[in-house]
Amino acid sequence: MIKSEITNLITSKSARVGVIGLGYVGLPLAVEFAQAGLFATGFEVDESKAAEINSGRSYIGDVQSSAVKELVEAERLRATTDFSHLSECDAIIICVPTPLRKTKEPDISYILAAAEEIQKNLRRGQLIVLESTTYPGTTDEVLLPMFEEMGLKLDEDFLLAFSPERVDPGNPQFQTHNIPKVVGGCTDDSTHVAAHLYSQVVKDVHAVSSARVAEAAKLLENTFRAVNIGMANEMARLCYALGIDTWEVIRAAATKPFGFMPFYPGPGIGGHCIPLDPHYLSWKARQHGFDSRFIGLAEEVNSRMPEHVVRLVADGLNDVRKAVNGSRVLLLGVAYKKDINDVRESPALSIIDLLRAKGADVRYHDPFVAEVNFDDAHTMGQGEALQTVELTDEELKAADCIIIVTDHSRIDYKRVTELSELIVDTRNALGGELRRASKARVIRL
Repeated sequence: MIKSEITNLITSKSARVGVIGLGYVGLPLAVEFAQAGLFATGFEVDESKAAEINSGRSYIGDVQSSAVKELVEAERLRATTDFSHLSECDAIIICVPTPLRKTKEPDISYILAAAEEIQKNLRRGQLIVLESTTYPGTTDEVLLPMFEEMGLKLDEDFLLAFSPERVDPGNPQFQTHNIPKVVGGCTDDSTHVAAHLYSQVVKDVHAVSSARVAEAAKLLENTFRAVNIGMANEMARLCYALGIDTWEVIRAAATKPFGFMPFYPGPGIGGHCIPLDPHYLSWKARQHGFDSRFIGLAEEVNSRMPEHVVRLVADGLNDVRKAVNGSRVLLLGVAYKKDINDVRESPALSIIDLLRAKGADVRYHDPFVAEVNFDDAHTMGQGEALQTVELTDEELKAADCIIIVTDHSRIDYKRVTELSELIVDTRNALGGELRRASKARVIRL
């Protein structure tokens, strides 16, 4: 039976694992499998990424170059742009992006492209696992028919499962090996073997009854966060109108030991999951005539937070008889979260767009992001690329307003408060002592 064949290969460490897509999800996963004693091959369309890996260098902050170099030299890890090598793999894991179209509908073109490469090289005795976030039904409605077109049968010739990625870039506490893994197959055999594969590198594997359950679980995780962040953001706007300290309100509510989980406001939501995943769920709901109102309301609130940030800037400048038009505004941080270099869907980009539209002279400093290019995929408009500026005393003093968009650890906030005139703090980066001692006026979200 194919189930026992692949299981035995995994148990004996003889299985060859292929990972399609070597980004924030795929590269750490490939490294984990290689470190567990299996042979891992990463498949990339980007030749420069493949070359970096084969040279023993990592371009992902959560993966050390020393680990990559050791595994490459031990011939446990390699990267290639030649997808014909998929035929050599016993297990193939798809870790490609799943963005949204401009219409906010799912774009699974990267999944389809990966599946087509697998289709060309599919052979008997392979396990295929999709990790890319998608709508419920993708694995068995889209991928399964593609593979069966090749004349092979599920359970007899190949196995197919879904296991959602759970990656939190820049989080030193939770990484691939200690984040529980949900696994759901198109059949029981697929679930069993996929769970066995992941158990080689993940401590806690949770098997569910189907791929659809696993797909829906991933969307629920991030929709839960999006909805609750939306509530926190709406509360922040209300507190601003009422003249109440939002952060003090949240701290007070969080003292309740049951029935409350603190979520915090911000300038908007960014990254490859929270801004996108709820749309996959709401799109699927519409296909079944269901109106997911909570998801839509949360998206509306969260997407308008950059406008609220710009309003705080305008209010702060107005108080000293300055207009946004012609003012010099310095953003601290453009990455979507602290201490990483990822700007995908970052609210900073929309804030820059809005400020530019109002005539502001916008600059930014980010120790992790050297340059930002603007396009319709990420921002509300168009504009010239920006490069990070050095955070000199002169730069801080010259700014009419400073916006803390991303609370990077490398920034000296004490120095910022000493040299600035007006600070809009969207992350509560300035603690109480810093805020009280600040020579600048501080407006918090």
